[in-house]
Parts: sequence; C-alpha cells; structure tokens
Amino acid sequence: MSVNLSRRSLLRNLALLPAAFLLADAIAGMDVRPALALGGTLPDLEALAPDFTLEGVSPDTTGQPQPATLSRAAFLGRWLVLYFYPRDFTSGCTLEARGFQRDLPAFHQAGAEVVGVSADDPDSHASFCGSEGLAYPLLSDPGGAVSRRYGSWMAPYSMRHTFLIDPEGSLRARWVGVNPSRHSSEVLAALRTLQGSAAAAA
Repeated sequence: MSVNLSRRSLLRNLALLPAAFLLADAIAGMDVRPALALGGTLPDLEALAPDFTLEGVSPDTTGQPQPATLSRAAFLGRWLVLYFYPRDFTSGCTLEARGFQRDLPAFHQAGAEVVGVSADDPDSHASFCGSEGLAYPLLSDPGGAVSRRYGSWMAPYSMRHTFLIDPEGSLRARWVGVNPSRHSSEVLAALRTLQGSAAAAA
C-alpha cells in the first residue's frame, strides 16, 4: 500500500512540475529556450511573433460585432495583446473577457489592441461579444493551427495563454497559468513597464 501511495504522489508531483516552471517563467520574465507549455512549444521572446490570419468578429463603429478576417500584419505599428482561451461563455473565460473589456480604454490609451482567440466559431463569438458587450475582436481557430504556433493548443481547445507583441511584431512577454480574474491588470502593468523601459532607453 505504501509503495502505491508513494508512486501516486510521485506521479502527481511530476505532473505539477511543468506548470510550476512555466508560472515562474511568466512571473520572472525568463526566456527558456525552448519553453514548453501544456499546449506545446512556446514561441521565443524577442523573436517575431508567429503569423496568423483568422476569421472572426470585430466591433463596428457602434460596437456591434461584425464578420472580419484579421492578420498579425494588421496590428503592426501598435502593441497587440493576443490572448488564447478555451471556450466562449464558460465562467473563467467570461471573467477574463470582462477584465480585458474593463481595461480596454487603458490599453487603447497605451497604443495597444486586444484580440481573443479560441476554437469557437464566429457565430459563437458574435453571441459572446453581444452578451458581454465586448468591443474588441474575437477570432476563430477551430483546428488549432494558430494556437499550435503559439504553443497553446490541447485539442479540442486553445489553452489559456497570452502574448504581448510590440509594434514591430516581436514577442515581448507571455503568460501561462493565467488567473482570469486579474489577468488583464497583469498584462496592462507589463505593457506599461515595457513602454517605460523603451522610453528611458530612447
């Protein structure tokens, strides 16, 4: 019995190690090459962010979600918060989306756009945006092609990972093990820190 219990404890602890290391990576801003997440290999910091072109919805001038196709190139010249999440309307994803919506004016003031990505189809995204009053794009990645490029895919869902991309298209920060209730504030603080460092170095 003691042998079985010890084996179970060992396996449980080993399963927790990747998440612990990745959380430390996100907090400390370390660049582990290659960095592995539960969703695959994460793209390197300070390198060009993986490209994407996805269909989804984007708000029109009145804030209503409309069909759209967006690519990474469309955001060059501005900072981009690209966040992957598992599913529309689930409790954690709703909390995270509300946080980004709450802080959206501050992101815009800082010259940043927010874009969410999940495997949900554009119709689901339109309903989610409408029900939550989301005024930023949600893109659909049903087969996980883009999520895989960002190390954020565990079929059939995208993992809850976030990437901060600078105006030149380089990846400057990444988060895994996200706490949905406070995540937007964390990203906004990191954005301001990076911008402050760039201004001081100029």
